[in-house]
Order: sequence, then structure tokens, then C-alpha cells
Amino acid sequence: MRISRTLGAAMAAVALGLGACATDNAPRRDVVEFTDDAALNARVKTAIATDSGLGNAANINVNTYRGVVQLGGFVDSSENIERAANAARSVPGVRSVENNLRVRPSS
Repeated sequence: MRISRTLGAAMAAVALGLGACATDNAPRRDVVEFTDDAALNARVKTAIATDSGLGNAANINVNTYRGVVQLGGFVDSSENIERAANAARSVPGVRSVENNLRVRPSS
């Protein structure tokens, strides 16, 4: 009987501890949203890579969250900043684009 009380108390402490970890109010993506974002991310990267004027698309970071695409990194010109954003916007499923690309500083 004493063991079951101790076990019950331990289980209650664990449950309270796990509950405290889940108290943030940040919206979470389910598996479908996460998979959709990953597929959309890949399509945006492909669209940017196939744009012949952008040079090395590997220098452009693409992150997607619930259809909002964020671009980051460095490109060779301000024209390429717009080209990358336009390529991302052209992908079906993109809700909006946050363009944080910068022109590479001259060395």
C-alpha cells in the first residue's frame, strides 16, 4: 500500500511537471501543417534555384511557417532581391513573403 501511494505521488508530480511545460500560448503546427510547409519550402527553393539570374541559390535561406515564406541571406544585387521574392511569390500556396535578403557587401 505504501508503494502505491509513493508511485501515485510520483506520477502526479510528473503530470504536473509536464503540464507546466505546455503552458505557452504559442500556436503549434500539426503534422499536416508541418508537412505542407516543408513541401512548400522545397517548391520555393526550387523556384529560386531555377531562376537563371539569381546565380547561386544556395546562398538564399528559405523558411516557411503556415504558408508565410521568409527569405534570408545575401545576393549580388538589389535586382536579385526582387527576383528571389517574385520567384517565391509565384509558387502556389505561398500566402506572403518576408524578404530579408541583403546585397552582399563588396570586398
